[in-house]
Amino acid sequence: MKCTNKAKYLIVCIFILISSVLTGCEKSKPYSMEYDLSSPVSAYRFTGTDKGDRASFFAEDLCVITDSVSNNTMIDTSQSEAVLLCDLNNHQVLYNKNGTEQLNPASLTKVMTAIIALKYGNLDDILTASSNVTIQESGASLVGISPGDTMTLDQALHALLIASGNDAAVMIAEYISGSVDQFVELMNTEALALGATNCHFMNPHGLTQDAHYVTAYDMYLIFNEAIKYDEFIQIISSNEYTGVYHDALGEPKELTLKSTNYFINGNHSVPGGVVVIGGKTGTTSAAGNCLVLLSKDSYGNPYISVILKCTQRDYLYDEMYDLISTVNQS
Repeated sequence: MKCTNKAKYLIVCIFILISSVLTGCEKSKPYSMEYDLSSPVSAYRFTGTDKGDRASFFAEDLCVITDSVSNNTMIDTSQSEAVLLCDLNNHQVLYNKNGTEQLNPASLTKVMTAIIALKYGNLDDILTASSNVTIQESGASLVGISPGDTMTLDQALHALLIASGNDAAVMIAEYISGSVDQFVELMNTEALALGATNCHFMNPHGLTQDAHYVTAYDMYLIFNEAIKYDEFIQIISSNEYTGVYHDALGEPKELTLKSTNYFINGNHSVPGGVVVIGGKTGTTSAAGNCLVLLSKDSYGNPYISVILKCTQRDYLYDEMYDLISTVNQS
């Protein structure tokens, strides 16, 4: 009788042990904050309290805005609506002012256009301009492309990024997707894939349009993707470009471009110990004056800086100067 009871006790103990082993693998703490395209939050940061209990998250190699950002109070950004400075090597936001506010980006839009062109296009392909390159809006930046003109994608990208040609943006959009509308859909899809969930595009050039906006942080995400392409960096660092394309009859036309970036064309000085690699400018009455830059400190470490909706062009470059001058202090 005693042996029977011991056997029963042993069986019960073995059953409990097996059950605990089988269910133990289900006790790992799940994370519910998966990357969600519909979320208003662009990126997530997880902090694990248990050793080894750490999620692999979307923004692991990105700068993320947190409450711990302590802005340098000596920097005057009073004339700009949104300002951001990101340390790419250390994945840190060094300065943040309204980084998640949705604002009109003007021609900073063209960075997204360039990404898609470089991702899906061939630099040697020949593009043909449709009648849609004829943009009548007052003040629109154009490089003089006419319907029927042909040029390579490489030439169109130089026109897009150096001289900020809106006509070049339309030409690229129709080459990639067949129509501007389909290209815009691709722009928004690609932006979401980068985690830029707080922006929305309505055109490939940035002329003012309802529901066309970015945030400074999303602009960082987009620009951070663009600088992965060597051709992009080569173009944005160029002060001038000349080339030859052709009209509808095959006659040559000269393409002469000059950078709109004051740090590149020499119209504004650069802080000592800082190298401005290049960037993209943007200006409309709705967007104000905008600029996104890639710079390096005296040790060659890279930084992305963004200013949106500055009241005047001179203030834009003065405030950007003050912002990037701090990289050697970080």
